[in-house]
Amino acid sequence: MFSSQQFLPDTLMARLTEVRVTDPDCAWRAAQTRRRRHGLVSGGKLNILAADHPARRVTKVGSNPIAMADRRDYLARIVRVMSADGIDGLMATMDILEDLLILDALVREAGGVSLLDGKVLIGSLNRGGLAGSCWELDDPITGPTPATCTAWHLDGAKLLLRIADDDAGSLKTMLASAQAINECNALHLPMFLEPLPVIRRDSGWAVQKEREALARIAGVASALGDSSRYLWLKLPYCEGYETVARSTSLPILLLGGESAGNPAPFLGELASAMKAGPNVRGALVGRNVLYPGDEDPLAMACAVGGIIHQTWTVDQALESLPANRGRALDSLSRLF
Repeated sequence: MFSSQQFLPDTLMARLTEVRVTDPDCAWRAAQTRRRRHGLVSGGKLNILAADHPARRVTKVGSNPIAMADRRDYLARIVRVMSADGIDGLMATMDILEDLLILDALVREAGGVSLLDGKVLIGSLNRGGLAGSCWELDDPITGPTPATCTAWHLDGAKLLLRIADDDAGSLKTMLASAQAINECNALHLPMFLEPLPVIRRDSGWAVQKEREALARIAGVASALGDSSRYLWLKLPYCEGYETVARSTSLPILLLGGESAGNPAPFLGELASAMKAGPNVRGALVGRNVLYPGDEDPLAMACAVGGIIHQTWTVDQALESLPANRGRALDSLSRLF
Protein backbone atom coordinates (compact mmCIF):
# COMPACT_ATOMS: atom_id res chain seq x y z
CA MET A 1 0.00 0.00 0.00
CA PHE A 2 1.42 3.40 -1.02
CA SER A 3 2.05 5.75 1.94
CA SER A 4 1.92 9.44 1.04
CA GLN A 5 3.35 10.35 4.44
CA GLN A 6 6.38 8.16 3.80
CA PHE A 7 6.94 9.55 0.30
CA LEU A 8 6.17 13.26 0.81
CA PRO A 9 7.72 14.26 4.16
CA ASP A 10 6.09 16.68 6.60
CA THR A 11 9.05 19.03 6.28
CA LEU A 12 8.53 19.44 2.55
CA MET A 13 4.79 20.10 2.92
CA ALA A 14 5.60 22.74 5.55
CA ARG A 15 8.15 24.33 3.19
CA LEU A 16 5.54 24.44 0.42
CA THR A 17 3.13 26.52 2.51
CA GLU A 18 5.98 28.65 3.86
CA VAL A 19 7.00 29.55 0.29
CA ARG A 20 3.39 30.43 -0.55
CA VAL A 21 3.37 32.81 2.45
CA THR A 22 6.79 34.41 2.03
CA ASP A 23 7.50 34.20 -1.70
CA PRO A 24 4.24 34.08 -3.71
CA ASP A 25 6.09 34.65 -7.01
CA CYS A 26 8.22 31.51 -6.60
CA ALA A 27 5.97 29.41 -8.86
CA TRP A 28 5.91 32.12 -11.53
CA ARG A 29 9.72 32.35 -11.61
CA ALA A 30 10.01 28.56 -11.74
CA ALA A 31 7.61 28.49 -14.69
CA GLN A 32 9.65 31.08 -16.58
CA THR A 33 12.92 29.15 -16.20
CA ARG A 34 11.55 25.61 -16.59
CA ARG A 35 13.29 23.64 -19.34
CA ARG A 36 10.64 22.74 -21.91
CA ARG A 37 10.82 19.92 -24.42
CA HIS A 38 11.23 20.54 -28.14
CA GLY A 39 7.86 19.71 -29.66
CA LEU A 40 4.77 18.43 -27.92
CA VAL A 41 5.07 14.69 -28.46
CA SER A 42 7.73 12.04 -28.03
CA GLY A 43 7.47 9.40 -30.74
CA GLY A 44 4.06 10.73 -31.69
CA LYS A 45 2.37 9.63 -28.45
CA LEU A 46 1.48 11.13 -25.07
CA ASN A 47 1.03 9.75 -21.56
CA ILE A 48 -0.41 12.64 -19.52
CA LEU A 49 -1.60 12.60 -15.90
CA ALA A 50 -4.91 14.40 -15.22
CA ALA A 51 -5.25 16.20 -11.86
CA ASP A 52 -8.07 18.71 -12.05
CA HIS A 53 -10.92 16.82 -10.36
CA PRO A 54 -11.15 18.51 -6.91
CA ALA A 55 -11.73 21.94 -8.51
CA ARG A 56 -15.07 20.65 -9.84
CA ARG A 57 -15.99 19.04 -6.51
CA VAL A 58 -15.17 15.55 -7.76
CA THR A 59 -13.33 13.96 -4.82
CA LYS A 60 -14.69 10.41 -4.49
CA VAL A 61 -12.45 7.36 -4.88
CA GLY A 62 -13.96 3.97 -4.12
CA SER A 63 -16.01 4.20 -0.91
CA ASN A 64 -14.21 7.34 0.30
CA PRO A 65 -16.24 10.43 -0.74
CA ILE A 66 -13.39 12.88 -0.04
CA ALA A 67 -10.25 10.90 -0.92
CA MET A 68 -9.05 13.53 -3.42
CA ALA A 69 -9.78 16.33 -0.94
CA ASP A 70 -6.70 15.28 1.05
CA ARG A 71 -4.24 17.64 -0.66
CA ARG A 72 -1.14 16.13 0.92
CA ASP A 73 -2.07 12.62 -0.25
CA TYR A 74 -3.17 13.96 -3.66
CA LEU A 75 0.09 15.86 -4.18
CA ALA A 76 2.18 12.90 -3.05
CA ARG A 77 0.51 10.67 -5.63
CA ILE A 78 0.94 13.29 -8.38
CA VAL A 79 4.65 13.73 -7.60
CA ARG A 80 5.06 9.96 -7.44
CA VAL A 81 3.58 9.59 -10.93
CA MET A 82 5.63 12.47 -12.33
CA SER A 83 8.73 10.54 -11.23
CA ALA A 84 7.79 7.53 -13.35
CA ASP A 85 9.40 6.41 -16.58
CA GLY A 86 7.27 7.03 -19.63
CA ILE A 87 5.13 9.84 -18.18
CA ASP A 88 5.05 12.82 -20.52
CA GLY A 89 3.41 15.43 -18.35
CA LEU A 90 0.58 16.79 -16.24
CA MET A 91 -2.78 18.44 -16.91
CA ALA A 92 -4.05 20.31 -13.85
CA THR A 93 -5.62 23.43 -12.39
CA MET A 94 -3.31 26.34 -11.64
CA ASP A 95 -3.14 25.69 -7.88
CA ILE A 96 -1.86 22.16 -8.52
CA LEU A 97 0.59 23.32 -11.18
CA GLU A 98 1.87 26.00 -8.80
CA ASP A 99 2.30 23.47 -5.98
CA LEU A 100 4.34 21.31 -8.36
CA LEU A 101 6.42 24.26 -9.59
CA ILE A 102 7.26 25.24 -5.99
CA LEU A 103 8.07 21.64 -5.02
CA ASP A 104 10.25 21.34 -8.12
CA ALA A 105 12.12 24.52 -7.17
CA LEU A 106 12.67 23.20 -3.63
CA VAL A 107 13.85 19.80 -4.89
CA ARG A 108 16.32 21.37 -7.32
CA GLU A 109 17.56 23.76 -4.59
CA ALA A 110 18.22 20.72 -2.37
CA GLY A 111 20.25 19.03 -5.12
CA GLY A 112 17.55 16.69 -6.43
CA VAL A 113 16.49 15.93 -9.99
CA SER A 114 13.85 18.20 -11.53
CA LEU A 115 10.33 16.78 -11.63
CA LEU A 116 9.14 19.07 -14.41
CA ASP A 117 11.97 19.77 -16.84
CA GLY A 118 11.06 18.39 -20.26
CA LYS A 119 7.50 17.60 -19.19
CA VAL A 120 4.31 18.75 -20.92
CA LEU A 121 2.25 21.00 -18.63
CA ILE A 122 -1.38 21.71 -19.52
CA GLY A 123 -3.74 24.16 -17.81
CA SER A 124 -7.35 23.10 -17.09
CA LEU A 125 -9.60 26.00 -18.14
CA ASN A 126 -13.20 25.29 -17.10
CA ARG A 127 -14.10 23.96 -13.66
CA GLY A 128 -17.22 26.03 -13.06
CA GLY A 129 -19.68 23.18 -13.68
CA LEU A 130 -19.60 21.94 -10.11
CA ALA A 131 -20.69 18.33 -9.67
CA GLY A 132 -24.28 18.18 -8.42
CA SER A 133 -25.06 21.86 -9.02
CA CYS A 134 -28.18 22.96 -10.93
CA TRP A 135 -25.94 24.70 -13.50
CA GLU A 136 -23.51 21.77 -13.91
CA LEU A 137 -23.52 21.62 -17.74
CA ASP A 138 -23.15 25.41 -18.03
CA ASP A 139 -19.43 25.05 -17.39
CA PRO A 140 -17.67 28.44 -17.72
CA ILE A 141 -13.95 29.08 -17.80
CA THR A 142 -13.11 29.72 -14.15
CA GLY A 143 -9.41 28.85 -14.41
CA PRO A 144 -6.63 30.20 -16.61
CA THR A 145 -7.29 31.61 -20.06
CA PRO A 146 -5.27 30.47 -23.09
CA ALA A 147 -3.29 33.72 -22.78
CA THR A 148 -2.50 32.86 -19.14
CA CYS A 149 -1.28 29.41 -20.18
CA THR A 150 1.07 31.02 -22.68
CA ALA A 151 2.33 33.57 -20.14
CA TRP A 152 3.13 30.74 -17.70
CA HIS A 153 5.01 28.83 -20.46
CA LEU A 154 2.53 25.96 -20.31
CA ASP A 155 2.37 23.59 -23.28
CA GLY A 156 -1.38 23.36 -23.78
CA ALA A 157 -4.89 23.99 -22.48
CA LYS A 158 -7.74 21.59 -21.67
CA LEU A 159 -11.51 21.98 -21.81
CA LEU A 160 -14.42 19.78 -20.66
CA LEU A 161 -17.54 19.94 -22.85
CA ARG A 162 -20.52 17.83 -21.76
CA ILE A 163 -23.53 17.78 -24.07
CA ALA A 164 -27.08 16.78 -23.10
CA ASP A 165 -29.87 17.46 -25.57
CA ASP A 166 -32.28 18.50 -22.80
CA ASP A 167 -30.03 21.00 -21.00
CA ALA A 168 -29.43 24.47 -22.48
CA GLY A 169 -26.28 24.87 -20.40
CA SER A 170 -24.51 22.63 -22.93
CA LEU A 171 -24.88 25.26 -25.66
CA LYS A 172 -23.30 27.96 -23.47
CA THR A 173 -20.33 25.68 -22.79
CA MET A 174 -20.07 24.82 -26.48
CA LEU A 175 -19.86 28.52 -27.39
CA ALA A 176 -17.28 29.15 -24.65
CA SER A 177 -15.29 26.15 -25.94
CA ALA A 178 -15.28 27.49 -29.50
CA GLN A 179 -14.03 30.86 -28.25
CA ALA A 180 -11.26 29.22 -26.21
CA ILE A 181 -10.22 27.09 -29.22
CA ASN A 182 -10.02 30.26 -31.32
CA GLU A 183 -7.81 31.90 -28.69
CA CYS A 184 -5.53 28.85 -28.54
CA ASN A 185 -5.20 28.82 -32.32
CA ALA A 186 -4.15 32.47 -32.33
CA LEU A 187 -1.48 31.65 -29.73
CA HIS A 188 -0.36 28.40 -31.47
CA LEU A 189 -1.28 26.59 -28.24
CA PRO A 190 -2.46 22.95 -28.36
CA MET A 191 -6.00 22.40 -27.04
CA PHE A 192 -7.09 19.12 -25.43
CA LEU A 193 -10.90 18.98 -25.66
CA GLU A 194 -12.88 16.40 -23.67
CA PRO A 195 -16.31 16.14 -25.35
CA LEU A 196 -18.72 13.86 -23.50
CA PRO A 197 -22.30 12.91 -24.35
CA VAL A 198 -24.23 12.74 -21.07
CA ILE A 199 -27.72 11.76 -19.94
CA ARG A 200 -29.53 12.56 -16.70
CA ARG A 201 -29.74 9.79 -14.07
CA ASP A 202 -31.13 9.81 -10.52
CA SER A 203 -27.52 9.96 -9.29
CA GLY A 204 -26.53 12.83 -11.64
CA TRP A 205 -25.15 13.19 -15.18
CA ALA A 206 -23.80 9.96 -16.64
CA VAL A 207 -21.46 9.61 -19.64
CA GLN A 208 -22.84 7.61 -22.58
CA LYS A 209 -19.99 5.19 -23.23
CA GLU A 210 -21.43 3.87 -26.49
CA ARG A 211 -19.66 3.96 -29.82
CA GLU A 212 -22.52 5.68 -31.66
CA ALA A 213 -22.78 8.51 -29.13
CA LEU A 214 -19.01 8.97 -28.91
CA ALA A 215 -18.54 8.92 -32.67
CA ARG A 216 -21.23 11.56 -33.13
CA ILE A 217 -19.84 13.88 -30.47
CA ALA A 218 -16.31 13.48 -31.87
CA GLY A 219 -17.67 14.92 -35.12
CA VAL A 220 -19.15 17.89 -33.25
CA ALA A 221 -15.96 18.52 -31.27
CA SER A 222 -13.66 18.24 -34.30
CA ALA A 223 -15.55 21.07 -36.01
CA LEU A 224 -15.54 23.57 -33.14
CA GLY A 225 -13.69 26.86 -33.51
CA ASP A 226 -11.99 28.58 -36.42
CA SER A 227 -9.49 25.74 -36.99
CA SER A 228 -8.79 22.21 -35.73
CA ARG A 229 -5.04 22.35 -36.37
CA TYR A 230 -4.05 22.43 -32.66
CA LEU A 231 -6.93 20.24 -31.45
CA TRP A 232 -6.65 16.90 -29.63
CA LEU A 233 -9.67 14.95 -28.34
CA LYS A 234 -9.95 13.19 -24.98
CA LEU A 235 -12.52 10.40 -25.17
CA PRO A 236 -13.55 7.47 -22.95
CA TYR A 237 -13.24 3.81 -23.92
CA CYS A 238 -16.16 1.76 -25.16
CA GLU A 239 -16.70 -1.54 -26.93
CA GLY A 240 -16.10 -1.14 -30.66
CA TYR A 241 -13.63 1.72 -30.20
CA GLU A 242 -12.67 1.41 -33.88
CA THR A 243 -15.89 3.25 -34.71
CA VAL A 244 -14.87 6.14 -32.44
CA ALA A 245 -11.35 6.27 -33.92
CA ARG A 246 -12.74 6.37 -37.45
CA SER A 247 -15.02 9.31 -36.63
CA THR A 248 -12.20 11.87 -36.76
CA SER A 249 -8.69 12.37 -38.10
CA LEU A 250 -7.72 14.28 -34.94
CA PRO A 251 -5.38 12.62 -32.41
CA ILE A 252 -7.27 10.94 -29.54
CA LEU A 253 -6.18 10.41 -25.94
CA LEU A 254 -8.05 7.91 -23.76
CA LEU A 255 -9.58 9.09 -20.49
CA GLY A 256 -9.99 6.79 -17.52
CA GLY A 257 -13.03 7.81 -15.48
CA GLU A 258 -13.57 6.52 -11.96
CA SER A 259 -10.86 4.32 -10.46
CA ALA A 260 -11.49 0.61 -11.00
CA GLY A 261 -9.62 -0.16 -7.76
CA ASN A 262 -6.96 -2.29 -9.45
CA PRO A 263 -4.68 -1.84 -12.50
CA ALA A 264 -5.99 -4.58 -14.81
CA PRO A 265 -9.28 -3.07 -16.14
CA PHE A 266 -7.81 0.24 -17.33
CA LEU A 267 -4.65 -1.37 -18.72
CA GLY A 268 -6.90 -3.70 -20.74
CA GLU A 269 -8.99 -0.82 -22.08
CA LEU A 270 -5.87 1.18 -22.97
CA ALA A 271 -4.21 -1.69 -24.83
CA SER A 272 -7.41 -2.31 -26.78
CA ALA A 273 -7.92 1.38 -27.59
CA MET A 274 -4.34 1.80 -28.84
CA LYS A 275 -5.07 -0.84 -31.49
CA ALA A 276 -8.32 0.81 -32.60
CA GLY A 277 -6.80 3.27 -35.04
CA PRO A 278 -3.62 5.18 -35.90
CA ASN A 279 -5.04 8.38 -34.42
CA VAL A 280 -5.34 6.90 -30.90
CA ARG A 281 -2.14 8.37 -29.47
CA GLY A 282 -2.11 7.67 -25.75
CA ALA A 283 -3.91 8.60 -22.55
CA LEU A 284 -4.84 11.59 -20.44
CA VAL A 285 -5.93 9.80 -17.29
CA GLY A 286 -6.13 10.64 -13.59
CA ARG A 287 -7.89 8.48 -11.02
CA ASN A 288 -6.98 5.07 -12.46
CA VAL A 289 -3.28 6.01 -12.26
CA LEU A 290 -3.34 8.01 -9.03
CA TYR A 291 -5.52 5.51 -7.11
CA PRO A 292 -4.84 2.01 -8.52
CA GLY A 293 -6.12 0.21 -5.42
CA ASP A 294 -3.25 -1.15 -3.33
CA GLU A 295 -0.76 -0.65 -6.16
CA ASP A 296 1.98 2.02 -6.18
CA PRO A 297 0.96 4.95 -8.47
CA LEU A 298 4.50 5.01 -9.90
CA ALA A 299 4.29 1.35 -10.89
CA MET A 300 0.89 1.95 -12.51
CA ALA A 301 2.21 4.98 -14.42
CA CYS A 302 5.16 2.94 -15.72
CA ALA A 303 2.78 0.19 -16.87
CA VAL A 304 0.60 2.73 -18.71
CA GLY A 305 3.71 4.27 -20.29
CA GLY A 306 4.88 0.83 -21.43
CA ILE A 307 1.64 0.22 -23.33
CA ILE A 308 1.69 3.69 -24.91
CA HIS A 309 5.36 4.13 -25.75
CA GLN A 310 6.65 0.54 -26.03
CA THR A 311 3.52 -1.21 -27.36
CA TRP A 312 3.49 -3.59 -24.37
CA THR A 313 0.72 -6.14 -24.04
CA VAL A 314 -1.51 -6.09 -20.96
CA ASP A 315 0.41 -9.08 -19.59
CA GLN A 316 3.74 -7.27 -20.04
CA ALA A 317 2.34 -4.20 -18.29
CA LEU A 318 1.02 -6.26 -15.37
CA GLU A 319 4.31 -8.17 -15.11
CA SER A 320 6.19 -4.84 -14.81
CA LEU A 321 4.33 -3.78 -11.65
CA PRO A 322 6.41 -5.67 -9.01
CA ALA A 323 9.71 -4.31 -10.36
CA ASN A 324 8.57 -0.69 -9.99
CA ARG A 325 6.50 -1.06 -6.82
CA GLY A 326 8.13 0.92 -4.00
CA ARG A 327 11.07 2.02 -6.17
CA ALA A 328 12.93 5.11 -4.85
CA LEU A 329 10.33 5.83 -2.19
CA ASP A 330 12.97 7.86 -0.33
CA SER A 331 13.76 10.18 -3.26
CA LEU A 332 12.23 13.16 -1.42
CA SER A 333 12.72 12.21 2.24
CA ARG A 334 16.50 11.91 1.79
CA LEU A 335 16.58 15.57 0.65
CA PHE A 336 14.34 17.10 3.35
